[in-house]
Amino acid sequence: MHTRDPATERVAEATPINGDLRFKLDGSLMEPASSAARTPRTPSNGVVNPEAVPGLPHLPRDIDETEAELEHHWFVGSIDQGTTSSRFLIFNGEGDPVASHQIEFENLYPKSGWHEHDPLELVRSVEDCIEEAMRKFASLGYSKSHIRSIGITNQRETTIVWDSVTGEPLYNAIVWPDTRTTTLVRELKTRQGADGLLDLCGLPLSTYPSSVKLLWLIQNVDAVRQAYDEGRLAFGTVDSWLIYRLNGGARADRPVHVTDSTNASRTMFMNLRTLQYDDKLLGFFGIDRTKIQLPRIVPSSDPEVFGKVASGSLAGVRIAGCLGDQSSALVGQCGFSPGQAKNTYGTGCFLLYNVGHEPVISKYGLLATVAYDFGRGRKPVYALEGSIAVAGAGVKFLTNNLGFVNQSSEINALAESVPDNGGVVFVTAFSGLFAPYWIDDAKGTLFGITQHTTKAHIARATLEATCFQTRAILEAMARDSGHRLESLAVDGGLSNSDLCMQTQADVCGIPVDRPAMRETTALGAAIAAGLATGVWQELEDLREVNRMGRKVFEPRMEREKADRMFRKWEQAVEMSRGWVKEENYE
Repeated sequence: MHTRDPATERVAEATPINGDLRFKLDGSLMEPASSAARTPRTPSNGVVNPEAVPGLPHLPRDIDETEAELEHHWFVGSIDQGTTSSRFLIFNGEGDPVASHQIEFENLYPKSGWHEHDPLELVRSVEDCIEEAMRKFASLGYSKSHIRSIGITNQRETTIVWDSVTGEPLYNAIVWPDTRTTTLVRELKTRQGADGLLDLCGLPLSTYPSSVKLLWLIQNVDAVRQAYDEGRLAFGTVDSWLIYRLNGGARADRPVHVTDSTNASRTMFMNLRTLQYDDKLLGFFGIDRTKIQLPRIVPSSDPEVFGKVASGSLAGVRIAGCLGDQSSALVGQCGFSPGQAKNTYGTGCFLLYNVGHEPVISKYGLLATVAYDFGRGRKPVYALEGSIAVAGAGVKFLTNNLGFVNQSSEINALAESVPDNGGVVFVTAFSGLFAPYWIDDAKGTLFGITQHTTKAHIARATLEATCFQTRAILEAMARDSGHRLESLAVDGGLSNSDLCMQTQADVCGIPVDRPAMRETTALGAAIAAGLATGVWQELEDLREVNRMGRKVFEPRMEREKADRMFRKWEQAVEMSRGWVKEENYE
């Protein structure tokens, strides 16, 4: 569910890096400055613009590297397929992006609570991003031969089904926050064995995972049901679909149908301990393995199993890494030690806490998930996760639906125009409430509106909603783990808002640590691919990646005031319950 949706468009205070990337609060990438305007940096194993450093001692003016030296550079590409856009970035060995391109695509909302994507548009957007980023990469004097491999990171849970014979999709992708399965989930919760699912797969029954989306498709779409009955139905999350198509789809000599364990752990079909499909889980959902082609579960980093790009500018380049977007962001933040955590603010907001080599099944409303599995004899690493359905999506709602501002970039300034929320609390339960509450009968609700209320108060309350939910998740994590987090690493579009990040520090009472280079999700996939293909040998080689230019927000609010605000939020959450009645979904 990678998640990037509008929030404020403040340019990050970034240490100059190759490509001079800048980011909007919606997570989108602003175009790099022209190569002539960049400040070159000469990393030990990266790259600078070949014409950027005039007259190095051993070379003629305007040439800074010999052809032999040029050949020793290597790079890793990263496909980052999110909820509202796709992008392709090329990183050097120090984790700096040197070329990139981003394309937004259409989100479809055919009915209230329904959220879909065109699967073919997802593929086209990725392929177009690759072509444009490679054009920019070539303008720096480099070619496909300098790219060692590519990785993929993707929105999770989003479910795609296709015909394994033709390779064509049978229905639109059902996107992770879609709530059409509300009634189905309620029925599933009454089935025998429902209480034992959490311990097996780490996820509670809700509208969130892929399992209920697939079940809905089989039950409600004739073409899907027919393909299932005839044994030609292929299922996958976005990673599987992209890998399949990039390898040539049904036209390939040996079609590639795989997923990694971080994505498979979001389906409710995979046993969290064995990292393989579990017959008990499949049986609970009534899925017959003889009638459906499930992707093979593999490690997140491998030089062979993901295949190679079949066509285009990267034809023949290996796909060597794959991570669900939130796991990828944890890797991109180098959160390799137990106790480290990151929070990604995009369309939704997702907090992952590294718990080490054994899964921790939450007793307080969190998800147990695979953080990463780099294979080659390494043990998988697990995480506790708190998932918030609405973060930047709330800003997009104020902009597109209510017309508070003309552009999402203006929301931050609007919120800053008032000193506080004026007593307004906005429970942004557009898809119910996710962790740690798991309230599926709530809807978005505004509390505390008076004649004093303005658009600015509501804008501020929208930003605060994500911060309050993050505190609730942190408190649940502390209860599950027995340890209180001492600081929080952040990334994603909404993290570009100084107001939001200062509010987060104030509400939680801990420092918030923001990197200068916010593309940590894409970097994580690049790291997975690079580890498989010799760009980096071990995790220790990555400790200094993306450490420069970080900004830390220290808590400034009195604890009593922060606690009082949080109690009011909790009151609002309780009052938002029960809005959705079952007959609304018949």
